[in-house]
Amino acid sequence: MQIFRTKSVEQTIAETNETGHALKRNLGWWDLAVMGVAVAVGAGIFSVGAEAAAFHAGPAVIVSFIIAGVVCGAAVMCYAEFASIMPVAGSAYTFTYATIGEIMAWIIGWDLILEMLMAGSVISKYWGVYLNDFMRLMGLDWNTNLSFGAFHIDLAPIIIVGFFTALLVFGTKIGARVDGAMTILKIGIVLFVVVVGFFYVKSANYTPFVPPSEPANHVQHGELGGSMAQPLWQWMTHMKPTVYGWSGVISGAALVFFAFIGFDVVATASEETKNPKRNVPLGIGVGMLLVIVMYVLVAVVTTGMVSYKQLASVQSPSLATAFELVGADWAAKIISFAIVLGLATVVMVLLLGLTRVVFAMSRDGLLPRAMSKTGKHGTPATLQIVVGVVVALVAACFDISVLSDMVNIGTLSAFTLVALAIPIMRKKRPDLPRTFRIPGNPWVPLVVAAANLWLMLNLTVLTWIRFLVWLILGFIVYFAYSYNHARLGTGELDAELERFDKEERLKQLGENKDTPGLSRGALAPDANRR
Repeated sequence: MQIFRTKSVEQTIAETNETGHALKRNLGWWDLAVMGVAVAVGAGIFSVGAEAAAFHAGPAVIVSFIIAGVVCGAAVMCYAEFASIMPVAGSAYTFTYATIGEIMAWIIGWDLILEMLMAGSVISKYWGVYLNDFMRLMGLDWNTNLSFGAFHIDLAPIIIVGFFTALLVFGTKIGARVDGAMTILKIGIVLFVVVVGFFYVKSANYTPFVPPSEPANHVQHGELGGSMAQPLWQWMTHMKPTVYGWSGVISGAALVFFAFIGFDVVATASEETKNPKRNVPLGIGVGMLLVIVMYVLVAVVTTGMVSYKQLASVQSPSLATAFELVGADWAAKIISFAIVLGLATVVMVLLLGLTRVVFAMSRDGLLPRAMSKTGKHGTPATLQIVVGVVVALVAACFDISVLSDMVNIGTLSAFTLVALAIPIMRKKRPDLPRTFRIPGNPWVPLVVAAANLWLMLNLTVLTWIRFLVWLILGFIVYFAYSYNHARLGTGELDAELERFDKEERLKQLGENKDTPGLSRGALAPDANRR
């Protein structure tokens, strides 16, 4: 079996012109930057930092955010280099298919489906929770939860998922404009809250900056205690669970990494971007910088307003908790509104990303080809609707909050393989034009891969068990269906590439028809093309 067979870059790009399976390019670099901010800045900006400070790193959570931001930023640079070579839907899945091989691409695609499905469901579920909380704070007696005997359903996820699904069906650009407007408003609220918070900051709260390590006497996260809630590396080395200290700073970085997920989703929109070789690296870079700055500012304010010990005394600490502890209860309403707005924008980008990953895998034949059919608006309308229905139903009917850690491990595994793929592609295809290059190849990509793997090892044992179960299910699907239906094994991609080459040569001939001396040799296929 040829499970490590690879697609060429030319075959990958040729697929984007297949009739009935092509996406419309209409996004600019600012659309991508806003999309990155939209998916990375949600409720997490108000809660994840406070939880990491309270239960892991203390004031040094600021360092945790910087570590996570640097690791994620370096991984994003790897994505940017690949996007400048192959501006194609599918993100890490597509990049891995062209470098490491089909089986690894399948694993990453399968992981991304899990990541974005769970993230979309969790975020839309929490959108309903925070919407109801905001209504309560505003004095409105209104609730989106309905009960029919023992069966409970929340209408809020259905409403928000349905709204953005409709926008995305009619065009990615329309959805990006609405999402962009909401994101700009969200950024304004975050900056307002940060500025106000600085007036309550006390320097004494930053001491000690790195609290001394101490035994973890209880588990703050997860429904299971004991070894299942330990970081995997502590379990493997038989270490006793601890909090704070420098190990707490690192485990805090693994936790707050959740705050930076989403930039792999931005890369899935490469195929819908104008001048992608310039705009994709620029948009991803600008968006990443904005997110790092915002998260660090919020972390500085949260840990400066109150002691990390005060935050640890609360079951679910957040930035709102810090304002309440200093007597500024009015801030809770503003923060609540910002969370509702923030989570809405995250839902849209996750719906887009999940659909584009499934679209790319379907176009390659690893999933049924009918899923990658595009409509008159240049979007996979049927697939977008199906994805929206699945996400809405999972969010509305199931308690899926316990699976939120799966989002982290799916993202980190994708980041690791993309980083490893950079030196492989440099060696295999040094001839390819690259408008963006990550510096320090191969050592920087290898360090990035190692850093992502280390963060994965800081996730809990229970998360790893769930991850392995999902992988086993993926292998069953691959060997039962995907391997035998992959277009790469049927010769269809070669035929698609020949058609694409012919169209490109005819186009070139038309553009140069008035150029003297153009010979028939100009129409000859490039022997080095493949």
